[in-house]
Amino acid sequence: MDLFEDEGPGDAPGNAPEFSVSELSGAIKRVIEGEFGHVRIRGEIGRVSFPRSGHVYMDLKDDRSVISGVIWKGVASRLETRPEEGLEVIATGRVTTFPGQSKYQLVIEDLKPAGMGALMAMLEKRKAMLAAEGLFASERKRALPFLPEVIGVVTSPSGAVIRDILHRLRDRFPRKVLIWPVAVQGKACAPEVTRAIEGFNRLQPGGTLPRPDLLIVARGGGSIEDLWGFNEESVARAAAASAIPLISAVGHETDTTLIDFVSDRRAPTPSAAAELAVPVRAELLVWTSEQGGRLLRAETQAVQLRGQRLRDLGRALPRPQTLTERARQSMDLWGERLPRALTGLAQRSRVRLSEQVGSLRPGVLTRRVQEDRRRFEALSGRLAPALQRVVASKGEALGRRTDRLSAGPIARELARQRGDFRRELRKFGQVAESGLRQRRDRLGALDRLRLSVGYEATLERGYAVVRDAAGHVVPRVSAAAEAARLEIQFADGRLEVMTDGAGHPDVGPEPGPTEQKAGTQKTAAQTTQSRKKTPPPEQGSLF
Repeated sequence: MDLFEDEGPGDAPGNAPEFSVSELSGAIKRVIEGEFGHVRIRGEIGRVSFPRSGHVYMDLKDDRSVISGVIWKGVASRLETRPEEGLEVIATGRVTTFPGQSKYQLVIEDLKPAGMGALMAMLEKRKAMLAAEGLFASERKRALPFLPEVIGVVTSPSGAVIRDILHRLRDRFPRKVLIWPVAVQGKACAPEVTRAIEGFNRLQPGGTLPRPDLLIVARGGGSIEDLWGFNEESVARAAAASAIPLISAVGHETDTTLIDFVSDRRAPTPSAAAELAVPVRAELLVWTSEQGGRLLRAETQAVQLRGQRLRDLGRALPRPQTLTERARQSMDLWGERLPRALTGLAQRSRVRLSEQVGSLRPGVLTRRVQEDRRRFEALSGRLAPALQRVVASKGEALGRRTDRLSAGPIARELARQRGDFRRELRKFGQVAESGLRQRRDRLGALDRLRLSVGYEATLERGYAVVRDAAGHVVPRVSAAAEAARLEIQFADGRLEVMTDGAGHPDVGPEPGPTEQKAGTQKTAAQTTQSRKKTPPPEQGSLF
């Protein structure tokens, strides 16, 4: 093909044909696909990527070279071996080019591990990865139910495994069994077992199909290739994620798969899995009978011991009368002390009341009323000038601002502020008037209190207050006898009385000698009679 022929030394460069990039790439593609239409390559998988498109892109390498490979989506879904980095495989396909990046690649149509060593290496790699994630940890394994109501079995319906499991369950303790038929080897094994485990877990309790309380994944013995479906990562992860406790019984006792490591319990054989699933009914009946006898003997002995204990305690208890004697005596004692305590309490309360009443003398109340009146008058006298000054100052400020402001938005703002000022002024006047009214009411109340507790109200009932010339209250006859002049206050006025220095009053015009003597005797007699009838009132403390 002249496309790849070298030009001779005598050929002119201008005579060489010109090709476009696409033409050159197409020619190279036809040459490579014609020479390498179907090849098998042995190598180690390097970089692997799984984009959302479903295709698989990877590198095949040996100790000196690397070739890119691609597995289209339809082929990738049918592969028995999932590509993993570090796995040695034999890839079958055709070599082609990718003009977009100017490189050649292998379109893989089949992919298989390169011998038993590659399978074991891949298995160990998967085991190490799952162990690193903690799926083999003993603390995440769940305990098996003691007596499950429903048991789910994932196995082939046509083999001897299911017959062994059913026969063993029927001999030990018959239970309900749900069978999910699956392929136990070949390409369909791993996806079907995965769907079976996930399907049992999706069943709802109380639904039409009962949800199993225990799962058994079982298969008979075979080679590692036959059991490889139970080594797939999808099966191991489904068993690890199962919310239902799971027993793995795959192969014979010497066979080990990944599902054995992630399951909650591993059984060496399917029959052993059935034995782990349920107890022996006959043994349970014997144990229940023994436990019933022990319970009856224990209850009888406990009743006898408690009866004897009750009788012993009854003999040690005192008589009921003894238990209440002390309380009865205490009640009598407190009953005797209660009247005296009440009397004393009343006396103390009366004394405390007298002390409190003594502090409410008319003079004290009068002074408080006078002080409040003076404070009220002072505040009321200051309120009007203060309001006038505030109004004047606000008016002056408003006038100054009015002179500076013009019509328009500023005038409207001024009108709004003037309205606000008037409202505030009205509020202030209302608050001031309310304060004055409250103080006036309080002053009136204090004045009424003064009148109600003052001695003037007592004078209305016929009493009188006697004072000497100095204005001091005269509470005793002896003090009145020593005074030269007395002043008697009645409810409607005061009356001055002149005495002769011996306590005899001298009221009105002075009588003649005879009348003076008789009047003196009469006044003395009246004074004596007044002393005999009633004692002098305590005018100093009307309360």
